[in-house]
Amino acid sequence: MAEAKKTATKTAAKTTVKKAAPAKKTVAARGAVASVKLTGATYATGKRKDSVARVYMMPGKGNITVNGIAMAEYFRRPVLQMIIAQPFGVTKRDGAYDVVAIVSGGGLSGQAGAVKHGISKALERAESDLRAPLKAAGFLTRDSRVVERKHYGVRKARRSTQFSKR
Repeated sequence: MAEAKKTATKTAAKTTVKKAAPAKKTVAARGAVASVKLTGATYATGKRKDSVARVYMMPGKGNITVNGIAMAEYFRRPVLQMIIAQPFGVTKRDGAYDVVAIVSGGGLSGQAGAVKHGISKALERAESDLRAPLKAAGFLTRDSRVVERKHYGVRKARRSTQFSKR
């Protein structure tokens, strides 16, 4: 009888011990980049698909940082790097500005488009005479195309189910 009480109290003691809740994971790059004081920077917001880019641009040597990572590492595809560099090429300002971008949402293609849109708007704010070439290239217009929602009774947005005769 005494042994049963000892085992019961041991099991009760085991069950009452609570484990600490795991720490919440946070994105280190977002907090680190956002907390940096960017004095004298020109700010603009760029959007594309589901992506939103906060772009801080200041005079410098042409370094582009996305979410605390160099652009060449973040956007590994050369096409995406080319998309981001387009506003500087059109305005002939290659290497004139450093860019710090904080991007969230969407995929890499949408994020590259959002950064391009943000850089274009920041260039226009920094130098108002650049508005004409940026507007002619279509970089100041927000590309509003987004994925169509899925509809009821359909497999995708427009794809219906396969027809079965029998």
